[in-house]
Amino acid sequence: MKDHSFETFYKQQPRADPGQKQLFSVAKADEERHMVFGWASVATLADGSTVEDYQKDILDIDELEEAVYQYVLYFRDGGEMHQRRGVGVLVESVVFTPAKLEAMGIPEGTLPNGWWLGLKITDDDVWAKVKDGTYTMFSIEGEATREPVEEETEENADEQE
Repeated sequence: MKDHSFETFYKQQPRADPGQKQLFSVAKADEERHMVFGWASVATLADGSTVEDYQKDILDIDELEEAVYQYVLYFRDGGEMHQRRGVGVLVESVVFTPAKLEAMGIPEGTLPNGWWLGLKITDDDVWAKVKDGTYTMFSIEGEATREPVEEETEENADEQE
């Protein structure tokens, strides 16, 4: 019998060290139902450190949450390598924010702030690539305006006080 307990399910953290590129790997796959689950994007790790993605972008959790709402309202499909749509359909989605974690009674520092999702893969060729390890992680697609991020130093931290 599979262990579906809260503790086991949510121990599946994104695999990365702060300051390194973030890997959002498939944390769980249900072979019988052709479903995959995992972190699609993480703004901050459970320890509070900011995550930088492969494009050196940093996402604010509030902006990520709004983008996910738009995706869930208007798209809900999964694509293949940002080239082909319609290979999967959204079956699970939650953006973990500090407010939601608190409301759920999940202690601070337990989970990252980010987007957990599940997709049912409807394309047999894509499912074969998930099974053989070709596709091991999620990659989100979107458009945004890049804004420079000022590195926090002791000097500008003092200025903000």
